[in-house]
Amino acid sequence: MPTFDAVLFDMDGVIVDSEDYWVDIEEQTIFPEVLETTVSADEITGMNYREIYDYLDEHYETTVEKSEFVDIYDEAAEDVYGEHAALMDGFRDIVADLRADGVDVALVSSAPHAWIDVVLERFDLDFDAVVSAEDVDAPGKPGPAIYEHAAERLGHRPSACVAVEDSENGVEAAVRAGADCVGYRNGAKKLDLSAADAVVSTPEALREQLFTRP
Repeated sequence: MPTFDAVLFDMDGVIVDSEDYWVDIEEQTIFPEVLETTVSADEITGMNYREIYDYLDEHYETTVEKSEFVDIYDEAAEDVYGEHAALMDGFRDIVADLRADGVDVALVSSAPHAWIDVVLERFDLDFDAVVSAEDVDAPGKPGPAIYEHAAERLGHRPSACVAVEDSENGVEAAVRAGADCVGYRNGAKKLDLSAADAVVSTPEALREQLFTRP
């Protein structure tokens, strides 16, 4: 039996394989349209898209206003989540088995609720809590607030939760909140997930890690 009370799943790159699509769209389409220079998507992976603009505007020279940038991302999201992204193999069974063991399950994402809702509806998913960066009046990932808020929503301490994250910013957020963290390599760009308590690269290995954790 698991010794934790909840598993907090990141959405992009964990629940759905959207990261490859986002990397391609950001590096090949969005960034060339809104910046004067070339930027790697590695720098902003895991951030909320509104915070991405603030980051880019601070560190580089942006060529569009924030409202236009947001519209560009919203349009891209409809395509990514509505058409391309696929659900993690075996994800429904992992969730069902966690719940059978009395473990709460949450989705915790930097994405806005409008994007999350597309995923929930398309794949008919249900969680004990759904938390977006929009719900937290504090900096998003790598800040810890989103994971602290998710644990509170479920009625647990962060230290009683396990987060599953695929990005450096996400892992840092979970660790800073005090949660255990499983880093999930999804085939997108290789990121440094060494700050996680464990790192896996397949759904089967994730299942084993979750159900055999001490």
